[in-house]
Amino acid sequence: MMLNAGQVLDNYYLETRCMLLEIAATLDRYDRASGGGADGGAVIDSRLEKIYDSLALLSQPKPRSDRSESLLNLFSDLD
Repeated sequence: MMLNAGQVLDNYYLETRCMLLEIAATLDRYDRASGGGADGGAVIDSRLEKIYDSLALLSQPKPRSDRSESLLNLFSDLD
């Protein structure tokens, strides 16, 4: 049975909120470990760039049915 939009939020909102909070906490830990953020001109780790790219992709307001595939493609070439 396919869920309607309200049921999807009812079932997955808290879990999704938890995952987003974990991402925010990871980025906070990274910033603290790197001395408070980007150093002027310092090379940013490609993994961090991919995290920010994925957040930008997910924040696009237009509905997309291929978000998961797009993220898999984004992360598939990690070294």
